[in-house]
Amino acid sequence: MDCTSCKSGALIPSFIEGQFRAHTCSSCGGNWILIEDFVSWKERNPEYAFADNISIEESEITDTKKALLCPSSGAIMRKFRISSTHHHKLDYSNLVGGIWLDKGEWELLKSEGLAGCLNAVLKQNWQNNIRQNNAKANFAEIYSAKFGDETYAKVKELREWLSSQDKKSDLRAYLLADDPYSANK
Repeated sequence: MDCTSCKSGALIPSFIEGQFRAHTCSSCGGNWILIEDFVSWKERNPEYAFADNISIEESEITDTKKALLCPSSGAIMRKFRISSTHHHKLDYSNLVGGIWLDKGEWELLKSEGLAGCLNAVLKQNWQNNIRQNNAKANFAEIYSAKFGDETYAKVKELREWLSSQDKKSDLRAYLLADDPYSANK
């Protein structure tokens, strides 16, 4: 197979950390992994834990921005974010169940503690959680910019306190009323 990313290297059979099968590009160092190989290996080695105390520089990781073609089927692969803290995306082929890892992405997965759950990253609930976390972070930035950091911190604290109260509906009505002591609407 030819490399889907650099187009100049060949995908040579290999093993990721000597543990499960992969194909590594002879030129760019990317890895083609079949999820079934990973899952089978994981089932046979349930206690194995990849080291996650590694440090990696962002400059050591490549991330292909363009759409990649599956090296097995030739179909366009989908991109999946690995977490809400990193913009790196894994390329996944639905047709053959394969993942393309650009050079350094395996180390990034390990540093994030995600190497042992590689297949979970591809699931819809994982991706939904990432979108939800990104939305929360975006709203937090908007509110902080709109209210100011100090005011936003106070209003978050008030909101948390209010949510824990038994009579929160009455408290909200009190707070939202122009004049809570008036008999007029």
